[in-house]
Amino acid sequence: MPRIDIDQKVCKGCSLCVTYCPNRCIEIGASINEQGYYFAKFTKPQECTGCSMCGETCPDVAIEVWR
Repeated sequence: MPRIDIDQKVCKGCSLCVTYCPNRCIEIGASINEQGYYFAKFTKPQECTGCSMCGETCPDVAIEVWR
């Protein structure tokens, strides 16, 4: 089963991963990281296909995709 890891310390909450995920597996959470940003969270692992769109669009390289 594919999964993604999001580095919450690096994520700036730009929402590009949320926009480009075809299965809507990622959301911007309600928690704030050490830099003061609302960071992305992997919320629907059962829906993830491992397409890597989230990792490819992340400008901060905060997402790692595992297939």
